[in-house]
Amino acid sequence: MYPPDNRRSRRIRIGQPMKIRVLDPKDPFEETNITKNVSREGIYFISGISAYAEGMRLYVTVPHHAPRDPQDREYLAQVVRVERLAEGQNGVAVQFLVEVKPQ
Repeated sequence: MYPPDNRRSRRIRIGQPMKIRVLDPKDPFEETNITKNVSREGIYFISGISAYAEGMRLYVTVPHHAPRDPQDREYLAQVVRVERLAEGQNGVAVQFLVEVKPQ
């Protein structure tokens, strides 16, 4: 039996480039990655970094281009679930809290 699905919007399986910056001053890191699925409220991705934890605050840019593209959006976000997967991988579910407007 599966747990209830509390999502408010539909998830779309799409691989979009993204950049993640962790806000924790004790353990700051950043990574670029590809989404597994996205919705209006968040993203899900697979990472080899084991430092992700529920409640962790992040800045997420999705899609991410270098140099910055007008369609890139940055969000203040929070990790809502971490799934330990095979071979040292982690499934990370992130909820967007607020869009950060470019200066």
